[in-house]
Amino acid sequence: MPAHPPQPPATGPVDERIEDVDLSAEMQGSYLEYAYSVIYSRALPDARDGLKPVQRRILFQMADMGLRPDRGHVKSARVVGEVMGKLHPHGDAPIYDALVRLAQPFTLRVPLVDGHGNFGSLDDGPAAPRYTEARLAPPALALTESLDEDVVDFIPNYDGQFQQPSVLPAAFPNLLVNGAAGIAVGMATNMAPHNLIEVVGAAVHLLDNPDATVEELMEFVPGPDLPSGGIITGVDGIKDAYTNGRGSFRTRAKVSIESIGPRRTGLIVTELPYMVGPERVIEKIKDAVNAKKLTGISDVTDLTDRRNGLRLVIGVKTGFDPSAVLEHLYRLTPLEDSFSINNVALVDGQPQTLGLRELLRVYLDHRIRVVTRRSEYRLARRRDRLHLVEGLLIAILDIDEVIQVIRTSDDSDQARTRLRDVFDLSEVQAEYILELRLRRLTKFSRIELEAEQDQLQKEIAQLVELLGSDVLLRAQVARELDAAAEAYGTPRRTLLLNGGPIAARPSRAAAAPDLQIADTPCRVFLSATGRMVRADIGEDGSGVVPPARRSKHDAIRGGVDTTTRAEIGAVTSAGRLIRFSPVDLPSVPGNSVQLAAGTRADQYLGLAKDEHVVGIVPLTADPAIALGTAQGVVKRVAATEIANRHDVEVIALKPGDRVIGAVPAADEAELVFVSSDAQLLRFDAASVRPQGRAAGGMAGMRLSPGAQAISFNVVPGSDAADAVVVTVAGSTQALAGTDAGSAKVSAFDEFPAKGRATGGVRAQRFLRGEDTLAMAWVGVEARAVGPDGAARVLPPAGAKRDASGTPLDGVVGAIGTTVR
Repeated sequence: MPAHPPQPPATGPVDERIEDVDLSAEMQGSYLEYAYSVIYSRALPDARDGLKPVQRRILFQMADMGLRPDRGHVKSARVVGEVMGKLHPHGDAPIYDALVRLAQPFTLRVPLVDGHGNFGSLDDGPAAPRYTEARLAPPALALTESLDEDVVDFIPNYDGQFQQPSVLPAAFPNLLVNGAAGIAVGMATNMAPHNLIEVVGAAVHLLDNPDATVEELMEFVPGPDLPSGGIITGVDGIKDAYTNGRGSFRTRAKVSIESIGPRRTGLIVTELPYMVGPERVIEKIKDAVNAKKLTGISDVTDLTDRRNGLRLVIGVKTGFDPSAVLEHLYRLTPLEDSFSINNVALVDGQPQTLGLRELLRVYLDHRIRVVTRRSEYRLARRRDRLHLVEGLLIAILDIDEVIQVIRTSDDSDQARTRLRDVFDLSEVQAEYILELRLRRLTKFSRIELEAEQDQLQKEIAQLVELLGSDVLLRAQVARELDAAAEAYGTPRRTLLLNGGPIAARPSRAAAAPDLQIADTPCRVFLSATGRMVRADIGEDGSGVVPPARRSKHDAIRGGVDTTTRAEIGAVTSAGRLIRFSPVDLPSVPGNSVQLAAGTRADQYLGLAKDEHVVGIVPLTADPAIALGTAQGVVKRVAATEIANRHDVEVIALKPGDRVIGAVPAADEAELVFVSSDAQLLRFDAASVRPQGRAAGGMAGMRLSPGAQAISFNVVPGSDAADAVVVTVAGSTQALAGTDAGSAKVSAFDEFPAKGRATGGVRAQRFLRGEDTLAMAWVGVEARAVGPDGAARVLPPAGAKRDASGTPLDGVVGAIGTTVR
């Protein structure tokens, strides 16, 4: 037997409703409804509070959940669920994406959500909502405050069960401060973030001067202030955007050229253009290098961390100009980016393109309405409270009769009616008195009520005055804006440069330009304080500082004529010779050599802490390099002995010995030692035969017990007549840098030549309290500097070789010659 008996056939026609519609008209109508829904309900922000509907619903729901900054975080999934279930009829993914954006400090200039956990980066997405937590950030309170005071209209949610605000009160111009981005149907918006303090300044100015021009407002808001900082070049496009709502500008990363190791220069990136991540930059650099469009890059290292922030280190190969490499990086990679401003927002439900003045005007009109409605609400509440307080005071003044009336009444309705008739009270006052507790009938309660009455009357008068004066209302709005700026404003991060246009990017077919530094003549100087600098000179040797322009602050220990990409040698106190190219040394014009612009030689060469450079020498066959040590050893070594080795030992030092000088010395030159016990020895360089690099040298100066050589110099035969000997005496008992001591300058000819390995002649007689020579120097045109590199005045030349010194006015740190 079948489970269901067969049904009889229908005896009448089936009810049908078929309508013929035009397909094009139906498609057009449906598409317009969809487009309006996307524009109004999803993609575009409201010009008043600067929020899209989903963002507004998130902030409102979090405020309704009590997720204030002073309370604990909750799971983001809980927030998403509450918003989706009560207010936002869409999926959880877009809600969480909007929540994440509100919490990202690299996206918003003033984040509105305090996120706990992995909320993503410019290169990676956030963790799932079950792993992250959130609560409102302090600035979000300024957007949602006073919602319970009827400041905005509330509308039903998607199913009519809950109410939601149509707009937030917004105590600061959020749309300008945090910007917006969205794509609707047939239109899009892209608004740049700005500095809160600057925007508030412009808003207050517009409040006081309704006819203010865009130029006047730009005195307060000169341009966007991006969360990532960076540099904005040119403001013409910004002015266009502020005038008509559309424009563009270019942003550049903040990059500095620094030394990243011995003889290594790098480009240090600390700020990137807006919404550009370091991984994207690294990828583009690698692509350009692999495609041979970019040369001069040795490596790229991302040292970014939470403690130090962004730090991208781009290594530059030796011989390449870092500035030229940087300019090419700007053209080929996202280190330079453009931002197109399209200020489209909803005004009264309609999308409009707004300039700076219109954006501020819409916001201020909204804020004035908010303050007006809040003041009206507070005035009504205070009047209602004052009405009740006045009724209570009437009852307390004659409380016995009030009690008698209530006790003799049959029910509450009769008691309410009799109270109104006997004491001339309103219905509300009578009802309130009936609900009065006996503990409020004390004398103290009466005093409190009278004080409250006075306070309410004062506040009512202030609110009435505020609502009756447009000037006072605007002043109140300005005060609240200033308070928001003071509470949540931060200094500007983005640097604005009103520069010219940035060069266009090269075409795909363009060959990589030559970024190497040209191999031109130059002169490398080693200062007496241990700094090295490269001075570029002309092909004919011109460009060196003439005598009339020499700075009195220049004290040179040595100099080498070479070319930019050639190699020279630096001899260290440990007896090493290090080959290096001057191509990466700081460069200064040859006609204005400033040693302060140089780099520390020990850092540039990567020397140990107790090792320093004692001289720089050319790596040519002649003349040989002369070295002198603290134990009086002398050696000459030919440059050919060094071959092409990068780091080589040029003298075998005895234990405890160190090199004190290294200078090229031809056979006709004279070698000069000066010892700590004020003895000077000069002898011919020809008496020292050149040795191999592994040799330990030969006896140069015989030293007294406890003495050591403090100076080793070479005087060419052509300079002997003009050379001077400078000695500075002091005390071994004085603290270093505290005793200026005495100095003497004598002609080099005053000192007779002696044979090698002898003790020499006395160079200075000690004054009382002096027992040692602190320093000595032999050469032409002596210059002395203090420990800080500042010039020191030496006594005039002409003193006898064994005379006493003249007391100095300041401590001498080093002695050298001038730039020649």
